[in-house]
Amino acid sequence: MNGSYQGKILRVNLTDHVVKEEALREDWAKKFIGGRGYGTRIICDEVDPKVDPLAPENKVVIATGPLDGTTAPSSGRVMVITKGPLNGTIACSNSGGFFGPMLKRAGYDMIVLEGKSTSPCISGSTRARSKSAMPSISGENSLMSLTG
Repeated sequence: MNGSYQGKILRVNLTDHVVKEEALREDWAKKFIGGRGYGTRIICDEVDPKVDPLAPENKVVIATGPLDGTTAPSSGRVMVITKGPLNGTIACSNSGGFFGPMLKRAGYDMIVLEGKSTSPCISGSTRARSKSAMPSISGENSLMSLTG
């Protein structure tokens, strides 16, 4: 895998409370450059076009691009891709800040959220846990809590 990608996806299943790593497909990374392209491909492949956008079968992809974590100007971006409730098509939003570069530093190119939790939860390194079972976490330490 090219040095601009970490080569890993963190998949968080909120229904089963399971967090697992999977390999980033190199052919997709080359064909669908960046977080928006790759994340859209995941939504197209894994979400039924007829599913209700607010149903647990929908997914949310939080993705970085190949320049995240580098010194390139304006490269600290993160994309959020899902099937949106406004018109039922793929929706994409992006944000700047530290989350994208921190996700890369943690060793991941993207996070795929799937399923539905029965209660608020915080994801740990190997499984999602009930929020009531976790101590309070500051914003700065939330990604470290997510990735272990």
